[in-house]
Amino acid sequence: MMSFQDKTIVVTGAASGMGRATTGLLSERGASVYAVDVNEHLLREACESTGATPRVCNISLSADVDALIDGVVREQGRLDGVVNFAGVLKRTGVLECSDDEFDFVMDVNVKGCFYLCRAAGRVMKSQGAGSIVNISSIWSDVGAAGVLAYCASKGAVSQITRAAALDLAGTGVRVNEVRPGETNTPMLASERGATMSQQEIDKKLAEIAKTIPEGRLAEPTEIAYAALFLLSDEASYLQGSSITVDGAYTAC
Repeated sequence: MMSFQDKTIVVTGAASGMGRATTGLLSERGASVYAVDVNEHLLREACESTGATPRVCNISLSADVDALIDGVVREQGRLDGVVNFAGVLKRTGVLECSDDEFDFVMDVNVKGCFYLCRAAGRVMKSQGAGSIVNISSIWSDVGAAGVLAYCASKGAVSQITRAAALDLAGTGVRVNEVRPGETNTPMLASERGATMSQQEIDKKLAEIAKTIPEGRLAEPTEIAYAALFLLSDEASYLQGSSITVDGAYTAC
């Protein structure tokens, strides 16, 4: 079982879904976890159950990310890992996506990823050690209708991961990514309520599950375990790599 005793790790998007699951597993394994989200109410609920330290932060703002990382290092003396689960989605295609929607998704998913990689990378390079785990998506490689900005943003996250890994290779800092497939999280159901009843949403999710060779959606903990592996010392030679967790969806 992977141990994170005495490790200091930041997890963004920690208030729900995959981020919350990862926060819980890291806490169970001895890490000092800083759980980060913009939703203060849900974040505090998550931290009450996991024992993590809550930090409210808008990762789309460069100064806020720098302050977050500086604060963690000031309190703990070091930073061993970052997992960037924070992300947003807008269900609009190429003809409907507005400038504001596109910018919103890019600000959080792409700029937020870059700001975290930069701030954490600087600290970790000075330490000579650290692991950054970005969360991309299967939609970074294959297209999906009706979520143009999301697909574009996750493609950018994959490229940030590869480029940052090359920039930091040989410094002791590793940068890798997890590419989740369809996962049973609030994001998967997000914004569907605007046009669907709960019964219709449940039916839609069941239909999505049938398109996956494994025949079901992933659970958040299944994605979390992949993130933990990339954080761990057992993944010491993984650099610029990607773990796809999608029930063979993209193997078709």
